[in-house]
Amino acid sequence: MTFTHPSILLLLATGVILLVWAWQRRGVGLAMPFDNQAHRPRRLLGWTLSTFDSMPAIILLAAIFILAGPQVLRTPKQERVLSNIQFCLDVSGSMNSGNRYEMATDAIRDFIDAREGDAFGMTLFGSYAIRWVPLTRDLEAIRNALPFANPRHQPSHMGGTRIGHALEFCTSNMVVEASEGDRLIILVSDGVSSDLRDSGSVMAMVDDLRASNITMYHVHVGTSAVPSQVQNMAKETGGEAFVATDRQSLERVFSHIDRLKPDRFARGGTVPMDFFFPFAIAGLAALAFHIMGLLGMRYTPW
Repeated sequence: MTFTHPSILLLLATGVILLVWAWQRRGVGLAMPFDNQAHRPRRLLGWTLSTFDSMPAIILLAAIFILAGPQVLRTPKQERVLSNIQFCLDVSGSMNSGNRYEMATDAIRDFIDAREGDAFGMTLFGSYAIRWVPLTRDLEAIRNALPFANPRHQPSHMGGTRIGHALEFCTSNMVVEASEGDRLIILVSDGVSSDLRDSGSVMAMVDDLRASNITMYHVHVGTSAVPSQVQNMAKETGGEAFVATDRQSLERVFSHIDRLKPDRFARGGTVPMDFFFPFAIAGLAALAFHIMGLLGMRYTPW
């Protein structure tokens, strides 16, 4: 056991002096007019009274120990392993079709709420990629940013779909921002990329994701089939590709991803932790005995 403020322990001498005084003092008897005979010694009563009399000293000792900050080395039960999750959200013109964008953002909000404690970031892409929100545990930053990312508010040069460029952009950001924990990129798009038709560039992107320890998932919100290039990229990194054509299917997809990447916990090393409990219990018990003594177990002058 160690103490945060060991110098305070010098005050223990005061408590010890009071404790010794409670057991060594002798009261002065008062002779009453009719008390003219010898009485037998009552040692048990004397010990009982001295015990109750020593309670204030014990309370003082417990308070001194608590003020000194007792600590012991313990191993925390479990520490949550951080997951860094970056949404790569398509805001090209095709996401204006129907309610695709609103459907996708509602599902993203639900997914964020289900994984509170992780770090989330967001990248918007069309013809170009924009770092919309860096990785953060402030979930309100993601929720508040979604309405302003609406494809209807994007400039005309964001109308294309370049998934390869967006994934390269997300990978470089993730390597810089996510120094610890798992790394996930969730691509949400509804189209076919114009820069992933070359198999060599696809494999190069897969190698970059693997080298950066990034798992990629793809949520396809279009009515067409999942682009084979993106589907293969997800599988090669340990992720999956899904088709979601309505809100219910999107919710099922994000729930499935949540099950595939559940919260992980790891044991941490030993750390000093406060050890107030035994001293607090001792002080409270002494206080209870002291109150009992005030109700009847105290010295009287006769």
